[in-house]
Amino acid sequence: MPTRIFRIILEVGDPDRAAAFYSRLLGAEGRKVGGGRVYFDCGSMILALLQPEGIPAPIPEYVYFAVDELEAIHARAKALDALSKEKVHGESAAEIVVRPWGERSFYAFDPWGNGLCFVDDKTLFTGRR
Repeated sequence: MPTRIFRIILEVGDPDRAAAFYSRLLGAEGRKVGGGRVYFDCGSMILALLQPEGIPAPIPEYVYFAVDELEAIHARAKALDALSKEKVHGESAAEIVVRPWGERSFYAFDPWGNGLCFVDDKTLFTGRR
């Protein structure tokens, strides 16, 4: 069996607030698993939210989600005021756009500064053709 990633942890400042944010954004309920953690099933991967002992540190890069309802998630991200205010290759990161590598996507941030990118699963670029 090849090596696989099964969990990514994002640090958050308040597990209850984070669970509410991600439940609304992802359209799925998380589950509290103890130790200040909330887990969301994202296919074969678990998105774990963790309240650290100190100040939460955002991850340095984006977490990429493949989704089949990009417009619905975009609307929820907009309602949560989570859309990115940055640009990606000269285009608004907040808008659903086809990026130079062919993915149709948009970018957002959670309240703790963790970067999130949502990609239409029909346009995923995996480096293979």
